[in-house]
Amino acid sequence: MNVATNPRQLVANDDGEPALVSEFLAADRREPVVHFTGVAKKFGTQTILDKVDLTLRQGEFVALLGASGSGKTTLLRILAGLDQANEGDLRVAPNRSVVFQEHRLLPFRRAWRNVLLGTRFGRNARAVAEKALAEVGLAAKANSWPKHLSGGEAQRVALARALVRAPALLLLDEPFAALDALTRIRMHALVEALWAEHKPAVLIVTHDVDEAILLADRILVLKDGRFSLDIDVSPALVRNRKAQEDAAEDVNHLKHRLLSELGVSTGAQIQ
Repeated sequence: MNVATNPRQLVANDDGEPALVSEFLAADRREPVVHFTGVAKKFGTQTILDKVDLTLRQGEFVALLGASGSGKTTLLRILAGLDQANEGDLRVAPNRSVVFQEHRLLPFRRAWRNVLLGTRFGRNARAVAEKALAEVGLAAKANSWPKHLSGGEAQRVALARALVRAPALLLLDEPFAALDALTRIRMHALVEALWAEHKPAVLIVTHDVDEAILLADRILVLKDGRFSLDIDVSPALVRNRKAQEDAAEDVNHLKHRLLSELGVSTGAQIQ
């Protein structure tokens, strides 16, 4: 929860009174799985990340918001080890998995074999894959070819492939953006249930403010290469956000604040 560009972000405590994030940090002894200090990334003369500091801890569910071109995916790729920063100190847990917007299943491998890509489970491999598929509701699809899966099913296979490695850090790069509205709702519930069961640190990159509020217990906004907001969703809101009537005012206030930071008028859609 350490972002140097915003060290005194206000959140609400259990009594509904403002409290500093640092007060919550004092009681947070979870192991960090990500620790960035002064991380910068440039493409030519263009600065994408401007010496950002970031800590993600075990069990956190963090949403990263930002306009197109703000550096969200670049940051995720650095976390995933798919890209390198130009400078800064980076410490990232080695056991990490990524789910992209595209499922990236190999068309010539059945679902269970796609789950096992890059792993070594020996004689128990198929049983491990089938268990992972059962966790995402696809026990009956283990032998299916990718072309016979719906978009939501293919993305669930990709999620099973990520989780079968028991990652300390799960990175989600707009994984639901290409899905229809009903499938997205189901995927939100599934991801939340799997996170509650396995407790990795999760970072989801999204353009969707509603998605961020629904899933995350912490929300970051990336703007001009820096974190302009680092908001811990208050414990009271986390408990009540599923009860829409009780949480509506708090949710609307948070949504308005995030949209304003992103430069979007209330009620408009982020492009």
